Amino acid sequence: MLPIMIEQEASPERLQQLGVDNWEIWSCEVSSFDWSYAQREVCYLLEGSVLVTPDDGAPVELQAGDLVIFPPGMDCRWEVLQPVRKRYRIG
Repeated sequence: MLPIMIEQEASPERLQQLGVDNWEIWSCEVSSFDWSYAQREVCYLLEGSVLVTPDDGAPVELQAGDLVIFPPGMDCRWEVLQPVRKRYRIG
């Protein structure tokens, strides 16, 4: 399984190149839940922090300013530590 890829403090130029401002927005309050990625997802955290623990890997903490790629086929547990708001693109 491919790992979760994180680009911390992505530059405004990089975000513009990817078209992040046009991606869907998702938000979630403090909570915990299981999640499966059927397809690749790229997201940019606008606010908050979360601990993502893949079923077959070590926990990864994500926070506002992180550009993240979740691989297809990954099953994980999300623990939202601070309310999260993110932009995302699937596929």
